[in-house]
Amino acid sequence: MSGRITDFAAVMLTVASLVGSPIYAQQAQAQAQPAPSADQARNLELMSGPDYSKGRSWWPPFVSPYKPVKIPEPMLTNVPRVDQLIQNGKLMLSLEDAISLALQNNLDIAIQRFTPSLDQAALLRAETGINGRLLFDPTLTGQLTLQHLSTPVNNPFLAGVAASTTAGPNPVAPNLIAHNATANFSYTQGFRTGTQLQVSFNNTRSSLNLGVNLFNPFVQSSLTVQLTQPLLNGFGTLANTRYILEAKNTVKVGELQFAQQVITTVTQVANDYWELVYARENVKVQEAAVGVSQKLYEDNKKQLEIGTMAPLDVLTAESQLATDQQNLIVAHSNQLQDETTLLVALTRDPLAGALAGIEIVPTTTIPTPDVVENIPLLDAVKEAWQKRPELQQAELNLKNAGIEEKYTKNELLPAVNLFGLFTAAGVAGISRTTTSTPTGAYAETNNLVFPVGSADANGIVPIGVLPFGFSATPVETSVRTVHLGGLIDDYSRLFSANYPTYEAGINLTLPIRNRAAQADNAQATLAERQQQVQQRQTQNTIVLGVRNTLIALQQDRAQVAAAQKAQNLAAQTLDDEQKKYQLGSSTSYNVVLRSRDLTSAEGTLLRARINLVEAEVNFNQAMGRTLDVNRITVADAKTGRPARTPNIPGAPDADAARGR
Repeated sequence: MSGRITDFAAVMLTVASLVGSPIYAQQAQAQAQPAPSADQARNLELMSGPDYSKGRSWWPPFVSPYKPVKIPEPMLTNVPRVDQLIQNGKLMLSLEDAISLALQNNLDIAIQRFTPSLDQAALLRAETGINGRLLFDPTLTGQLTLQHLSTPVNNPFLAGVAASTTAGPNPVAPNLIAHNATANFSYTQGFRTGTQLQVSFNNTRSSLNLGVNLFNPFVQSSLTVQLTQPLLNGFGTLANTRYILEAKNTVKVGELQFAQQVITTVTQVANDYWELVYARENVKVQEAAVGVSQKLYEDNKKQLEIGTMAPLDVLTAESQLATDQQNLIVAHSNQLQDETTLLVALTRDPLAGALAGIEIVPTTTIPTPDVVENIPLLDAVKEAWQKRPELQQAELNLKNAGIEEKYTKNELLPAVNLFGLFTAAGVAGISRTTTSTPTGAYAETNNLVFPVGSADANGIVPIGVLPFGFSATPVETSVRTVHLGGLIDDYSRLFSANYPTYEAGINLTLPIRNRAAQADNAQATLAERQQQVQQRQTQNTIVLGVRNTLIALQQDRAQVAAAQKAQNLAAQTLDDEQKKYQLGSSTSYNVVLRSRDLTSAEGTLLRARINLVEAEVNFNQAMGRTLDVNRITVADAKTGRPARTPNIPGAPDADAARGR
């Protein structure tokens, strides 16, 4: 009898050490690790690069806007912190460590970190106006051409080109030869009020083998300035900046999506951590159950051998042992799966170094809050509506829908555009003039003969010796004068506005049925109404989540109390059964059954405590408190790295080593 008591006492001590104090084997390490204080917040940086909504400066230098943006390659390796937490081939992990590693390594967060940057790049594109009515970025275009033109002329008298003198059966027709050079420039810019400015500066130099031009070669320039302002359709800043306003709201939506992803990831990591805690403790519970069943089976076999027990009792004990062994295998499998799930969430490369197949040892004890949050539902909902990123995203989407509705309402109006135009022109070049001066007369006129000696050898009498009253055929001397002119003269006439042109007017475009604009306005209005309903749906979803998590908190706290009471009763029952067994009024089978009941009660208590902890994690997510509770700040910076790294159990404080 004393030997049996000793054996059962050993089994009970094993059960108590395994399931009576979940994960207290690592409690000393967890207590040795100080929790981060409130001022040691995790500053989770938002972006992975610069502010992509700010374009490069055009000056200086000129080439800066034409260079590609340098974006670093993504980091796909684990941070050194992971290796620092490995001790004796095991990953010693507290909940604080798990959250910090997730903020640094989790790929879901890393992927979502690109969203605000992509939205900023879209905002930069919208700032140019390229998707809207006008281009807000000034555009300068230029055209330089050189041309040699040779055109055959069939009628040289009309064309003004000398006739060909080439003889032969196939005479060559004269040709019109022109040499042209152009340098044309234009500047275009739109403004947010809908105003459009166009400036054209055209320059041409030409030379022709044509004698009718006043200047040959000649330079001709023109400067044209035109302003256009919509008065109805397209008037105002909203009609021309709607994409910019929507892009700014979209950037905020991307930031909220990043914050929402952080909340989701932190919540999931916390739940995965506590599920691993439960899986490890459940393995211990199942191992204890196997130990008890194994002991019962061996004792029954011995009693069967001495003839004090029926074979059916042995088969029953063996069947229970097989069932408990199967449950232990399932518990081990669940532990391995939970370890893998948590490891993938905490690392960029779960197979790097010694991580492949590593055992994760949670070092944070299971907290049991004495007081469960008892906040009125209306107050809880109001707080959640203020903090939940989903509702803020819905509000921004509703704003964008309202912008679209207002824009399409403006698009329904006719197009009435007021415009004004001014053009200045200039021309200059090389001109040629011929001056004829009378120098004499023929010697014989009207059969009259001048006195001998008054004419020269050619028979021409000077003008001064013509007798009074005599008429004579005059002889003239021609003098050709060349006047040089060029670009300076041309620009002088241009900018002096010697040849101005003024124009003003109104353009009207009146769609007769205007069905396209009606359809766009109807779609935009319907989309806005849909967003209003979706916003209310989001609010109701938050209400449901807050209500359910409040109920779960209260129920799980009650379940912990009930499970704790059941565990105490099972322990007391086992103690009474052991005393009866020592007095000979009970059997070993009854003692083992009471031991199994205690093991089951310990497992139920463990599950209830884990459920309560997870219910609190889910409640913080429903209330939008996850970032505040875990001291996480989402900052608009360039890389993702917490401001403080928690201590490694048994190792120096890394932040203290860096002088923080």
